[in-house]
Amino acid sequence: MPAARAASARFMHLHQPNTAGDGLSGPAVPLQDITKDQTERSDGTRFCIMNLHPGGHRLGMTMAEKILARASGRANVRPGEHVTAAVDLALTHDIFAADLFDLLSDSGFTCPWDASKVVVVLDHLVPAPTVVAATVHRRIREHVRRMGIVHFYDAGAGICHQLLPERGHVRPGMLIVGTDSHTTTHGALGAAGTGIGTSEMAYVLATGRLWFRVPETVRFILHGRLRRPVAAKDVVLSIAGRFGADVAQYRAIEFAGPGVAELTVAGRLSVSNMAVEIGAKFGFFPADAKTATYLQARTGAVVAPFGPDPDATYAATHEIDLDALAPQVALPHTVDNVRPVSEVAGIAVDQAFIGSCTNGRLEDLEQAAEILRGRHISTGTRLVVVPASAEILREAERCGVLATLVDAGAIILPPGCGPCFGGHQGLLGPGERCIGTHNRNFQGRMGSPEAEIYLGSPATVAVSALFGRITDPRRVLVA
Repeated sequence: MPAARAASARFMHLHQPNTAGDGLSGPAVPLQDITKDQTERSDGTRFCIMNLHPGGHRLGMTMAEKILARASGRANVRPGEHVTAAVDLALTHDIFAADLFDLLSDSGFTCPWDASKVVVVLDHLVPAPTVVAATVHRRIREHVRRMGIVHFYDAGAGICHQLLPERGHVRPGMLIVGTDSHTTTHGALGAAGTGIGTSEMAYVLATGRLWFRVPETVRFILHGRLRRPVAAKDVVLSIAGRFGADVAQYRAIEFAGPGVAELTVAGRLSVSNMAVEIGAKFGFFPADAKTATYLQARTGAVVAPFGPDPDATYAATHEIDLDALAPQVALPHTVDNVRPVSEVAGIAVDQAFIGSCTNGRLEDLEQAAEILRGRHISTGTRLVVVPASAEILREAERCGVLATLVDAGAIILPPGCGPCFGGHQGLLGPGERCIGTHNRNFQGRMGSPEAEIYLGSPATVAVSALFGRITDPRRVLVA
C-alpha cells in the first residue's frame, strides 16, 4: 500500500466515530438535490446552508444543526448524533503549524486536501522573541511554500481571528476548524467555528473531513440596548458570571433577540470569541443586515440572511437585559469569577492591556482614546496596546487614535497576540496585577503564577490605567 494511502487509513482508523453502517460519512449533498438558501465559500463555490431533500421530511434545526447537516450530506441531524462533516476552512498558527505539517509529511502527505482552504498565520510569537521561535517560523514558511498553501499571513499581519473575517475568509453557514480554542469567534458572522487538536487537524488536512457529535444548543435572548460605556465585553462577562463557565459545555450557543441588532460586528466578534470560555463548541449570531454589509465590503459577495428555524429545539433559553447591565470585571483566576466593576473599584494595577483577538479592534482602541484624550496614565501603571491587525494599526494611525494613546503614555506593540497568552512582550512579574481586554485570566497565563489578571472592557481598562486602580468607566464616560 502506498505511504499516502496507508497514512490515510491510519487517520481513518484513529479519527472516525463509531458509526459503522449508519451512512454518516457519505458525500456532501449535490447542489441539484438542494432547494433553498445557497451561499458561497471564500473560493467562490456554492453550497447550501439548509439541506432540504426534495420530498424529504423537514425538521426545525438550530444553526449548528443546519451547518452540520449540510456539511455531512444529511437532510437533518439531531443533538447527540455523530456525523462526518466536510470542512470548509482550516486554520492554524505558529504555535502548532510546524509540528502539524511535520506530522502530515511524516504520514506520507505532501500537501493538504485543498491548499486553498487552509489559512496559516504567524501571530502568537511575533516578532520572534527567541532563536527557537525564529527557527519554528522558518520551518512554517518552508512548509507553506512546499505545500502550496495559498493563504499565509506572516508576522505583523495580525491575529488569526481578526484576519479571517477581515480578509474575507468567513461566510455564514461555513464549517471552520482551527488549532486555537477561540475559533468560536467566527460564529459572530454565522459560521460554525471551533477549536481542534493537532492530530485532528492533521486528519482534516489529509482528508478535508472530521467527525462531530451534534451539540445541543443554548439560546441567550438579548433585550434592550447597552448604555454607554457598557460594551459587548460586559455582556459576555456578565453571562459567564451569572451562569458559570460550564453553562454551554459541548453545546452550541445562539445569541438572539432584539438586542442583537444593537451590537456592532466588532462587538459580536468579541462575544463569540469568548463563547468557548463558557464551554461552547460554537458561538453563533444570526447573519443579518449588519453581517451582510460587513462581508460585502470585505468580499464583494451578496450574503443572504442565515439563522435557526423558528421551530428549532433548544436545551435551554436565557433572557439577558442589556439595559440593566453595568460594567463588569472578571477577578483572578477564572473567567466566571465576575463582579460589577463598582464592587471591586480601587484595586491597584501595575499594567493595563488593550488588545487580543477579543478586543484589539478599531472601535476598542477608539473607546480607549476617547477616555485618554488630553490625559496621561497614572504614574506606576503601564499601558500596553496591541492592534489586532496591520489594517487596524494603519486606520488607528490615520484617524489619530494611535497618537492619542501614545501621548497618554501607552506602549504600542506590533499586531499580534502580544502578552495575552504569556509568550512575550508585556509579561507580569511576581505580585503584579494586570487588567486587560483579553479572554483568559488563568493563574500564570501572562507570566508569573504569583501575578493576578483581571478582565474588562476597553473602557474599563483605559480608565483603570488613567487612575492606576480598577475604576468604573462611568466615572469618565456618561451615557
